[in-house]
Amino acid sequence: MLVALVAEGDGAGRWQKLNDDGTAAGPVMAASSLASAVASLERAHRPRWVWADTSEIYPLLLAAGVRVDRCWDLHLTESLLLGAEGRHREPKELAGALARVLGVPAPADVGPPKKDDALTLFGPEPVALPGGTDPLTALSLVFRAQQRNPALGLLIAAESASALVAAEMTFHGLPWREDVHNRLLEEVLGPRPAPGQRPKLLQALAEEIQEAFGGRELNPDAPASIVKAFARAGIEVPSARRWVLKKVDHPAVAPLLDYKERARLWVAHGWTWLDAWVSEGRFRPDYVVGGVVSGRWASRGGAALQIPRLMRQAVIADDGWCLVAADASQLEPRILAALSGDARLIEVCGDDDLYAALAEDSFSGERPRAKIAMLSAMYGGTSGEAGPLLAVLRKRFPVAVGYVEAAAQAGEQGRMVRTRLGRTSPTPSAAWQELTGGADDSGNVSSSSRQAARNWGRFTRNFVVQGSAADWTAALLAVLRHHLPADAHLVFFQHDEVLVHCPREDADAVIEAIADAGREATRLLFGDTAVRFPMNAVPVTCYADAK
Repeated sequence: MLVALVAEGDGAGRWQKLNDDGTAAGPVMAASSLASAVASLERAHRPRWVWADTSEIYPLLLAAGVRVDRCWDLHLTESLLLGAEGRHREPKELAGALARVLGVPAPADVGPPKKDDALTLFGPEPVALPGGTDPLTALSLVFRAQQRNPALGLLIAAESASALVAAEMTFHGLPWREDVHNRLLEEVLGPRPAPGQRPKLLQALAEEIQEAFGGRELNPDAPASIVKAFARAGIEVPSARRWVLKKVDHPAVAPLLDYKERARLWVAHGWTWLDAWVSEGRFRPDYVVGGVVSGRWASRGGAALQIPRLMRQAVIADDGWCLVAADASQLEPRILAALSGDARLIEVCGDDDLYAALAEDSFSGERPRAKIAMLSAMYGGTSGEAGPLLAVLRKRFPVAVGYVEAAAQAGEQGRMVRTRLGRTSPTPSAAWQELTGGADDSGNVSSSSRQAARNWGRFTRNFVVQGSAADWTAALLAVLRHHLPADAHLVFFQHDEVLVHCPREDADAVIEAIADAGREATRLLFGDTAVRFPMNAVPVTCYADAK
């Protein structure tokens, strides 16, 4: 059963049943309490809800105590469909999609709403629809048009389910102990400073750095100031990056590197971050499903996908509860094995530690060299020792390496590549096309043209692997949210890692659900493959103890 749904302010809204092709299957129904109507339909029919944007409407339903089973997110679907047609840059919102259906120009102000423009409870659409079209009619028309590529059906379902997961994760929030966070900050930075001042320990390091440069004033937060300070000391450095400074012999280097590490924590996860993002013992970031072109998630503020190891000590389960942390061990190399069907690499994937098995097979047991070789294959690295190591990998696993090199060649030629479920890489820009368009009057191809082509080839080389990994995790999340015990909540997701908050007595059931979801995601993408995708799950009280 399909039901189109729109919200209209003050908790009211309208809905309409749809046929499978998107045509109306019943009259338009109005409800003064849309949440109650959704809850009633959910209990009776478990429909697939068709709505414009999960990130706008589902948080409002969750706040009213309503959880839904399935949805079709028109915004995310439009993005996938346009991508498959090489039209990544066209607007994906309902108004833009409807304009294409009607054959009229998209409204000029189409675009994702800013966080500051958050709607009131069940507020109206922020952008007027073309031709004054009724929102329910617009949903029906766009949904009907979105049936044009049935091959993307599984990806659309997984992406829409991911949107439900993202909203639920924000709603439940990641358990976060403010007292522990404050203690960690004081240990690393000193007491909380007055506005506009550095923390005590940072200030002490800044003074030590200045003294090492002979007392001359400099700003350790400004790379240009650091480069000039070294130049005055007779040392030329191209930048103030960590790896550059580590090679320099000067008394300022050690305090500078220490300063950089502590300052990064202060800026990214200091007291200001704590005030803005943590309340009532929960960190509630704003996740963006498919926010990266490869399909990986992003976030709007809060650095949700970059929680430092130190700060993981503040992620502590509630009393009587635990955190079940799980990650897909070496996901991308296993994805490459399944994509390519390389029998020898599939055999290596039988081990939990793929890099150790690869090292025994091809690199005399040297795991670091095996890892460099595999990353070079997937990311296109050839400098230093990467080139010779990749040559070994190419000889031992020609099918797997050939798969990513074919993707790289497609990129160098400006062609699109696709992931396992059909997510499509963007086409290069017009400037790239002009730069790589051909030879000059003498038949020579410029070095800048060759470099631009190689750079795009490195992008498409990794896109097929990283994007297929995003497909796999989307399927994992879609399955897992249905397999978890009722009181267990997904509270964090990062690339290949999930964190579930659950009553302690449910930990074993959650571990089993995660393993089942991993197997089901593998089956959905690759059928009866021999590649193992182990999900190593462990129950802990504190997130920092998971590794």
